[in-house]
Amino acid sequence: MKGIILAGGLGTRLRPLTLVTNKHLLPVYDRPMIYYPIECLVNAGITEILIVTGGEHAGDFLKLLKNGHDLGVKRLGYAYQEGEGGIADALKLAEEFSDGQKICVILGDNIIEGNVRKAAGDFFTQTSGAKLLLKEVPDPERFGVAEVDGEGPGARITGIVEKPSQPKSNLAVTGIYFYDNDVFEICKTLRPSDRGELEITDVNNAYLERGDLTFEVLEGWWTDAGTTESLYRATKLVAEGGANHVGLASTASAPLFAER
Repeated sequence: MKGIILAGGLGTRLRPLTLVTNKHLLPVYDRPMIYYPIECLVNAGITEILIVTGGEHAGDFLKLLKNGHDLGVKRLGYAYQEGEGGIADALKLAEEFSDGQKICVILGDNIIEGNVRKAAGDFFTQTSGAKLLLKEVPDPERFGVAEVDGEGPGARITGIVEKPSQPKSNLAVTGIYFYDNDVFEICKTLRPSDRGELEITDVNNAYLERGDLTFEVLEGWWTDAGTTESLYRATKLVAEGGANHVGLASTASAPLFAER
């Protein structure tokens, strides 16, 4: 399984900070924001990673991360997204890198307390389709919201609505997604939303319509860092000892995914 980190965008909600750098290079406590999704993947045994970014500061990722070896990355690639086409548009740039394998996609401003190792292992054994990580939140209207039928192992997602005014649940779709290689064909069929972007919610709903979508509820806290308020919250949570790091110059844990 390979990892894709989507780290583009203009970061307009964080201006003026993002007038001089990419949002994902801003500090969250003692580390650049981009370190956290990288460490999330490495902690899950995923050490081949592609970063999709864009804009005038794209070259700064190479200056900071180089080949990624100091963070436990075996192979680190970069792709450049032109314009603002949305999450699914950025994901299309990862097709060649994925090389037919399953992928774990993380939005570059997502930070979690624990890790996704179990979810990654579960998806590796899933025959096909996609898996979403959900999280209970107090303000679901800010996110894509999943409606779930049932409880326990038999529970299933019955619908996903983007930023609903009257959410049917408090389960937000986090910015961590697992997909089989069909995701790239699905992305090619999408039409731009009213925002002029290719929406990741449409990708997830395509898998839902196929009956090929599973989910797990993320343990521990989860936050993005895309606004001044959430950047402050993420910094505070990490400073209080909540983030799980592999650390610089560390060795990644034993591979979770057998070679095929």
